[in-house]
Amino acid sequence: MSDGVVRGERDGHILHIEVDRADKMNGFTPEMFDALSEQLTVLDEDPELWVGVLTFAGKHTTAGLDLPRFAGSMQSGERETTPDERVDAFGLRRRCRKPLVMAVQGVTFTIGIEMMLAADIVIAADDCRFCQMEPKRGLAVFGGAHLRYVQRAGWGNAMYHLLRADEFDAARALQLGFVQEVVPAGEQIQRAFEIAAEICANAPLAVQEIKRGAQVYLEAGEQAAIDEIPTMRQRTANSKDFAEGIASFTEKRQPNFTGE
Repeated sequence: MSDGVVRGERDGHILHIEVDRADKMNGFTPEMFDALSEQLTVLDEDPELWVGVLTFAGKHTTAGLDLPRFAGSMQSGERETTPDERVDAFGLRRRCRKPLVMAVQGVTFTIGIEMMLAADIVIAADDCRFCQMEPKRGLAVFGGAHLRYVQRAGWGNAMYHLLRADEFDAARALQLGFVQEVVPAGEQIQRAFEIAAEICANAPLAVQEIKRGAQVYLEAGEQAAIDEIPTMRQRTANSKDFAEGIASFTEKRQPNFTGE
């Protein structure tokens, strides 16, 4: 187990992705990043998968990188993690089109926070401890924290935590918008699956278009997002799921969406 595994298990239209190197506080190796990228790419590309749930084995989310395993590539500038053609866990190159719900607990340091900020919805256990501690090790942040903290929390709050590399709790993460719910420790995974099931009850194409449109706003601004509305309308209003939505409404029954 010391090298870590990343498992993908299907539950209907949900893909459960579990990171397991619990004996090392889920410290990430290059191989683990590659395996996580593979699972996220499966989620993105398989039309039968509508939502992902990302969880971590043991008491902690992750202590961060297994630094000795990455030091060489950091110094040389070579990439040991996600190939460009795959979805990467930080959403810096290729993002997953499908919603990703993430459950976190205990120690959630560095890359754990950056993966959270690349996910769509995060459920945190109330025992979480967060820290973007790279400056304490002589490093800058490499997984997008420098931009995502600013997006979520504003400049002052971002610099307050990034430059101090301080530790903060789940209540503060909720205040910053880094997590969406805080639940008693031990309930975070169940709650993540409940959220995923709620999303799965909706038309998957509509869900994906909403996420895509919101991402256009983040990456290209308000006017680009406004300009995207006709495409969003055309793709969903001409879908079989929209016809099913109308039929289920008039027939007073639950819809049976297919993603078409």
